[in-house]
Amino acid sequence: MTLLHVKQNYAQNTCTPRELVQQIKERIAHFSDNSIWLHVLSDAELEPYLTRLEHAKMEELPLYGVPFAIKDNIDLAGIPTTAACPDFSYLPERSAYVVERLIEAGAIPIGKTNLDQFATGLVGTRSPYGVCQNSIDSAYISGGSSSGSAVSVALDMVVFSLGTDTAGSGRVPAAFNNLLGFKASKGVVSTSGVVPACRSLDCVSLFCKEASDVSTIFEIMASFDEEDVYARALPPQKSTIPFNFTFGVPKASDLQFFGDTEAKVLFEKSIQRLIGLGGIPKVIDFAPFLEAANLLYSGPWVAERYVATQTLLHTSPSSFLEVTRAIIAQGEMKKASEYFEAEYQLKAYRRAAEKILAEVDFCVTPTTGTIYTIEAVENDPITLNSNLGYYTNFMNLLDLVAYALPAGERSNHLPFGITLFADHFNDRALLEMGERYMKESV
Repeated sequence: MTLLHVKQNYAQNTCTPRELVQQIKERIAHFSDNSIWLHVLSDAELEPYLTRLEHAKMEELPLYGVPFAIKDNIDLAGIPTTAACPDFSYLPERSAYVVERLIEAGAIPIGKTNLDQFATGLVGTRSPYGVCQNSIDSAYISGGSSSGSAVSVALDMVVFSLGTDTAGSGRVPAAFNNLLGFKASKGVVSTSGVVPACRSLDCVSLFCKEASDVSTIFEIMASFDEEDVYARALPPQKSTIPFNFTFGVPKASDLQFFGDTEAKVLFEKSIQRLIGLGGIPKVIDFAPFLEAANLLYSGPWVAERYVATQTLLHTSPSSFLEVTRAIIAQGEMKKASEYFEAEYQLKAYRRAAEKILAEVDFCVTPTTGTIYTIEAVENDPITLNSNLGYYTNFMNLLDLVAYALPAGERSNHLPFGITLFADHFNDRALLEMGERYMKESV
């Protein structure tokens, strides 16, 4: 399930889009005990997409017949959007802007995937539709909130999927399922037709198995949407990353692996791999990034989650999972003065981050310090979820671009991942670096 493989099958007439969709449906049925999908399109719902392709020329559509999944807080016309809350469900007349662009390019939407309710969580266990299990070991979490989106790609049900990323939801599941997860600069991918979590921070993210696929699909997704007030056009590439590059690494005292010694070793190996690619490591002060991360849930930005759901929260609080309700309800008590105080702090952290980023081509961290079992998360949902955000929560607050990459596996075969990040609008440079890293890892 890669772009190259699918295109080759079509070009050689060994498979048609209609036949591929039926094979996918059989595979989805095979994994029906895992809560990956909230809605798989019926034959009747798929028919318009397949009929269009049968009257189109493959060479004119860059994503001709390529199946993809959509996180169920992103609209697909005529299919319910639930955000993993049945009482919130609505039927959109129009697809999200980014979904429209992908369908125009020939991609086939297979269905809507499970998520942590209202995209509030990094674990993949906070859904009334069931826990989405890790694709490699079902005892472990899939990561969230884009849980089903990641697992659908990992289990070869689709070539790519859309997630969202406010605090790491497009990167943590990538790390836990041996995938690439790309979070573009804020606004570069439209969020029109996306249920807001924190609207000023939200990004639509992308999961794939191949770095070249990420780059190809991103170019289609990165279309300026003038109707999205948060949209920003991606300017011409600032710069490429040279052969001899400098990359930032947090100082040892700022690294956290939460007792996962194998993750620590794998991170050290990833540093050596970057050095082998021509990189020169530079130890950076990670404090401004960590301090910014602490603002996301302890600060006033949780009020944005409240704004997005307040009507249902007041009329039907029982519609929310307890842990989700507890997090979002905090937003009602936040004051405007708290926002401005936090905003002033964030500006200071941003200025410090700018100075650090100006001295390197990009930075690298673990995507997460560790991974947990489903049982462990259910026994301590808040603390363990917070641990998973240690390296992810600051990205959108500080206006950065991030690329999660596979970086080896532990002795129990669970994967480990790293994240490359840089200042906003360095999207294409980071994509190029991701391709270089993944070629070296093969």
